[in-house]
Amino acid sequence: MKDIKWIFVFYSLAAVASMCAIGVSVAIASPLLAIFAFVALIFVMGNGFKTKKRMREQGLL
Repeated sequence: MKDIKWIFVFYSLAAVASMCAIGVSVAIASPLLAIFAFVALIFVMGNGFKTKKRMREQGLL
């Protein structure tokens, strides 16, 4: 790996933070926070995959 794609580092850290938030919300029994964290996880992962596809189509990966 020659160079770091910082946008993917950001997406992966945001996804991990969302997964941690799901765990914390289950621990404190907060269904509203769990739903919010799950929606955030879906949003972050979806944007990450869309960005990867777009960059691959442009030949940047």
